[in-house]
Amino acid sequence: MSINWFPGHMHKARKEIAEVMPQVDVIIEMLDARIPFSSENPLVPELRGDTPCIKVLNKADLADPAVTKLWQQHFEQQAGVKAIPISQQNPEQIRALLDLCTELLPERNFEVRGARAMIMGIPNVGKSTLINTLAGRIIAKTGNEAGVTKAQQRIKLENGVILTDTPGFLWPKLSPASCGYRLAVTGAIKDTAFDYADIAMFAADYLLKTYPEQVMARYQLKEQPENDLALLDAIGQRRGCMVKGGVVDLTKAGTILITELRAGLFGPVTLETPEMVTQELADAKLEQARIEKEKAEREQERIRKAKKKYR
Repeated sequence: MSINWFPGHMHKARKEIAEVMPQVDVIIEMLDARIPFSSENPLVPELRGDTPCIKVLNKADLADPAVTKLWQQHFEQQAGVKAIPISQQNPEQIRALLDLCTELLPERNFEVRGARAMIMGIPNVGKSTLINTLAGRIIAKTGNEAGVTKAQQRIKLENGVILTDTPGFLWPKLSPASCGYRLAVTGAIKDTAFDYADIAMFAADYLLKTYPEQVMARYQLKEQPENDLALLDAIGQRRGCMVKGGVVDLTKAGTILITELRAGLFGPVTLETPEMVTQELADAKLEQARIEKEKAEREQERIRKAKKKYR
C-alpha cells in the first residue's frame, strides 16, 4: 500500500515559500528526530538554494540518542548545514537557535538589519510550539494533529530576528514507500489517509527487529512474538480488543500500538538510520529502473504488433 497526502493548501504553501525565499537569510527546517530522513522534505533543497540551513531534530527526547547523533553527523556533511537535536521540554535548547541564526551570518551587521529566518517543516513536527517558545508568548496555533498552520505569518523576536512561519507541507509522491509509512506512524499524515492496522503491522515488524526488549517490557510479554501479526494479537488479547469468535480486532490493537509509540511509551525509539535509508534509496532506484524497463519493453511490443498488423 502506498501512503500519500498532498491537499490543496500544501501546494499553495509551496508556491508562497518559493516567492519569499529570496528575502530569507537562514532556513530553520524542523525534522522529527525519530524519522529524520522521512520528515526531510526533498523540495526544501530545491527551494533553499545556497541559503544557510539549520536542521532541527525535534522531539529528540522520544528518539534513540545514539541514532540521533548519527543523523546529526550525516546532515552536517552537507554544505551550509548545521544540525541540532532539541526537546520541547527544554526551552534553553530552543532559544539557542537564535544564536545559531546569527552565527551562520558572520558578515552581517545586525545593528543595521536583523536576520530574516524562515521556519519550515512537515505537518505536526512542532513548528508552532517552537515559535511560541522563541517568542515567549502564544503566537502560533498548536495542535497534536497534522495541518494546523494554514498560512504564513511573520514574528519579530527579541534579538531582532524576523521569523516567518509557514504551513507544514509534504510532497506529491512519498518515496520510498516506507517513508510514507513512517510519516503515518509518527502522526505527520491525517489519520483518514491510512489504515491503522496497516501502519501498525509496519511499526510492529520494525520494533520487533530493532527494539524487542522495549516491546516486551511495554506489554509484559514473557516471550518475543515471532512476527508483526503475533505482536498485534498479543496486544489485542492483553488490552481486550476482541470481536466475536475470540478474534483480535487488528484495527483497535494497531491503534493502541501507534498511540503508545507516538507518546514515547516504549522509551526512546528511532524508526530509521542513515545506513537503512541509503539502502532503501538504492533499492527504490533499482525498482524504478525495473519498472521503466518493463514499460519500455511493453511499448516496443505494442509498436511491433501495430507494424505487423498494418503491413
